[in-house]
Amino acid sequence: MNATGRHQVPVPPGGMIGILGGGQLGRMLALAAARLGLKTHIYSPEKDAPAFQVCDAHTVGRFDDADALARFAAGCDVVTFEFENVPADAVANMVPNAGTLRITQDRFEEKSFVTSLGLGTAPFRKVDAPVEGSGILKTRRMGYDGKGQARVSGRREIAEALERFRNAPSILEGYIDFAFEASVIAVRGGDGSFAVYDPPENAHENHILRRSTVPSRLTPAQCDEAKAIAKKIADALDYVGVLAVELFVLKDGALLVNEIAPRVHNSGHWTIDACLVSQFENHIRAVAGWKLGDPSRHSDAVMENIIGEEARDWQRLAARGGALHLYGKSEIRPGRKMGHVTFLSRKKS
Repeated sequence: MNATGRHQVPVPPGGMIGILGGGQLGRMLALAAARLGLKTHIYSPEKDAPAFQVCDAHTVGRFDDADALARFAAGCDVVTFEFENVPADAVANMVPNAGTLRITQDRFEEKSFVTSLGLGTAPFRKVDAPVEGSGILKTRRMGYDGKGQARVSGRREIAEALERFRNAPSILEGYIDFAFEASVIAVRGGDGSFAVYDPPENAHENHILRRSTVPSRLTPAQCDEAKAIAKKIADALDYVGVLAVELFVLKDGALLVNEIAPRVHNSGHWTIDACLVSQFENHIRAVAGWKLGDPSRHSDAVMENIIGEEARDWQRLAARGGALHLYGKSEIRPGRKMGHVTFLSRKKS
């Protein structure tokens, strides 16, 4: 592995892919790698990480343990990550996208980067102390599935939210009255090659993705624009692997960038069953230096997340007729993603 984590030659079958993080995304990456004859080594601080069940080797260790990380990397041909909150400095010489992590781990830096490319976002500003304003207050770092954010109006509500956030540096985003949400899942190779999946339409409940549907209500022109947005971002970052761009679709048809996720993404899980080459396989192909696979879909799809207690009804879920994916998590908790099911139908568009 070279200093940037990029390979001059492809990792051959039998090679070892290191994955930082052992959740469901790491699990599905490991399964995709196995399909290609590649081995995986999962590094996670959780002793019962779901990805440990399907990998060739695993290490339990902290993400701030430099020695453990170095030993892990030394046994891998290439290293990637399943979520963007691994410390960028700790993995700077280990993964090809450490620079991207530094940008996307901070919501203010991320939105500033997006606007520097001439792309639209919700209005935003830094908030480090109570101020007048209204919108969505979010911590600048960490937070997902609605964690670390609050809808606020006025100085008092902002002060109360900051107190709940333990005065963490935050960002105030203007409220967007959008028509619906969509995303685009793209993959970029180390040689600059680029492939992109059809953008799904996404519905959320309690800030958690409930359902992704493809085809979406986006017009052909909007689909082309969404794909162009993803390419512009991926090229500017010199990114390698799968990258998701979450979008607000306004009532006048305009597209605004909500967030960038430099990894495989929940709204792309339908690609496992509706495409010949899934987002997970294409990510493995990209980081291993292989040619990218065809992202076209052979079926229309609706992917639904299985959240919290819903997983207890696994027998009914297994009988529904969709493609069921359960993540092997040992504990059911409210709001926790326990699996997903994808329903396919004949492709209409």
